[in-house]
Amino acid sequence: MNRKSIGRAALAALPFLLALAVDLILFATCRDRLPEQLASHFVGNGRADDYAGQTSYVVLTTLVLLGIGLLAVLMVALGTFTRRSYRTTLGFIYAMAGFLGYLLAALLLINVDAVEDAQGRGQDVTFPLWHLAAALGVGVAAYGLGLLAAALLPVPEASGDDGPQGRGEGPRIALRPGEVAGWARSAGSWPLPLAALLLLGTGVLLVFTSGWPIAVPALVLGLLIAAFARPHVTVDRRGITVSGLLPWPRVRVPLDRIESAASREMKPLGDYGGWGYRVRPGRTGVMIRSGEGIVARLAGGRDFEVTVDDSATAAALLNTLIDQRRTDH
Repeated sequence: MNRKSIGRAALAALPFLLALAVDLILFATCRDRLPEQLASHFVGNGRADDYAGQTSYVVLTTLVLLGIGLLAVLMVALGTFTRRSYRTTLGFIYAMAGFLGYLLAALLLINVDAVEDAQGRGQDVTFPLWHLAAALGVGVAAYGLGLLAAALLPVPEASGDDGPQGRGEGPRIALRPGEVAGWARSAGSWPLPLAALLLLGTGVLLVFTSGWPIAVPALVLGLLIAAFARPHVTVDRRGITVSGLLPWPRVRVPLDRIESAASREMKPLGDYGGWGYRVRPGRTGVMIRSGEGIVARLAGGRDFEVTVDDSATAAALLNTLIDQRRTDH
């Protein structure tokens, strides 16, 4: 990692550190005017239905802002960006820090001077919905600051050597006239089954402790991750298909949308900021793990990427099938 990469990582960490500093200073300033138990969760009408201690607020605020900030730093430090995608990414990082920092500060302000009950809980505390609008406004302003910050240490323009090559270039698989071929592989990753198991376990626990309404999101998300924990990637005359254990979700890129294909090494966290189905400026991907994967250049200049073993063979077959399609037409 060179000095400029360290500088970009510092720029990514800066808004979260500033947001944390503002929230902690605000807490220290208002601490004597806060109830022992802060109203911390609100129902649809803005009325409080759960509480958290002052220490819990400090710990949660620190973990949330530093945790997301660390992910942002890793994404910027390890990622491969074009100049445009870097500016957009840093803008969204600043927007997230501003949005979360404001909401956590607002949580303190609405508890100031609240009357305590016998358990030390703040009474008659409400969360006005205009705070959400204000948080979005702060996020938009912070996005603009992120764009300005990106200009301080811009990334170099990409050389273009890692993506699919132009029409007529790239590897091929020899097929006789009229011969049909297909390719299929499963793409496994151990963190996804573990995440699915944890979510399903959490959902079952919530059924007994909090009821079905609270448990359903964790159960549904756990089932979706379990169904897609070991996706099946297919390349044939229809194009690229990525499917799970169930008929849905399924991602399909038709062959007539693909201009060319190649294989390259991919880093989900660095290239896309995480795992799963990801969208970034100029590209979309299904990121299951780090390692080799297929890169398909689509009509219009966007890329579709999926991590899977033996991706060089799949890319070569795609290029051959693209040639056949053009010959037939």
